[in-house]
Amino acid sequence: MQQSLAHVALVVRDYDEAIAFYTQKLNFRLVEDSYQPEQDKRWVTIAPPGTSTTSLLLARASTAEQAAFIGNQTGGRVFLFLQTDDFWRDYERMRAAGVVFVRPPMEAPYGTVAVFEDLYGNRWDLLQYR
Repeated sequence: MQQSLAHVALVVRDYDEAIAFYTQKLNFRLVEDSYQPEQDKRWVTIAPPGTSTTSLLLARASTAEQAAFIGNQTGGRVFLFLQTDDFWRDYERMRAAGVVFVRPPMEAPYGTVAVFEDLYGNRWDLLQYR
């Protein structure tokens, strides 16, 4: 048996502002953006450069209950982990693009890591494994 994660849903307020943040500030690529008329929603997937199997599904909140979780999908814990092959290149590029780091870079036994927030406040690790 072989399985893999295809998409991870990320609840967002607005498709276009989320696409802009992830493509312009984090350098993700827009994989798909198609309208789903039967649900009056868009199917929007994005992925980091070099990724071909797993993507983020930008899921616009459609109820007040869903909207309450925008930016807090994991109760303030780090939610997603962005692995890189060059920590300092990506850290400096992201900072220059205005990405907010809430924990500075540190060396850990497993590699170099820093915590940043996306446009909604979800926490991410930027990390490079040893």
